[in-house]
Amino acid sequence: MTKDTLTEKQRNVLKFIYTCMRQHQSAPTIREIGEKFGFSSTGTVRDHLHALVAKGYIRIKEGKSRAIELVKEALFQVPVLGRVQAGMPVYAAEDLLGYLNLDQFAFPGPDVFALRVRGASMRDAGIIEGDFVLVRKQDHAQASDIVVAMIGEEATVKRLARREGAYFLDPANPSFQPIAVTSETAIIGKVLQVVRDCA
Repeated sequence: MTKDTLTEKQRNVLKFIYTCMRQHQSAPTIREIGEKFGFSSTGTVRDHLHALVAKGYIRIKEGKSRAIELVKEALFQVPVLGRVQAGMPVYAAEDLLGYLNLDQFAFPGPDVFALRVRGASMRDAGIIEGDFVLVRKQDHAQASDIVVAMIGEEATVKRLARREGAYFLDPANPSFQPIAVTSETAIIGKVLQVVRDCA
């Protein structure tokens, strides 16, 4: 399933629906959604709901006041774009390999993707062969962040460190050496979470 991009308002409405269903085990009514966001008419609410239906995030059963159903798979899907090395850098093609369905990571956002880890250089940080790392696309990071970095056309996952005015990509395994950050190095994302045993 390909997720269509949500507008900020659509995402906020969807989050409100999700929160209500988690807390109260029932969906909000159209009137409750309108009151939450200050919509002047129920027609505006219906427009947002119809957009969420069209984009595959919810279903609506006609004739009921609390007729909204979440399409669970759409809420939690994170695209898996390739593999990343926890060791020496390897090429990571941005080919869509599938999706992770993650209940604990609701609403990941359009800039979050997953990569599957190979190698053992981040072992002591709890990242091992076969894990997925959830990554937010960004071109900057702070020292101590675990990042995915491109070195030329090769990708690696490491901890960004600064020593004596220089930056390094540090492993979390004494069997591996730090990699100096040079003009050939580009941060492509920050690791948000590690997921194990997901297919």
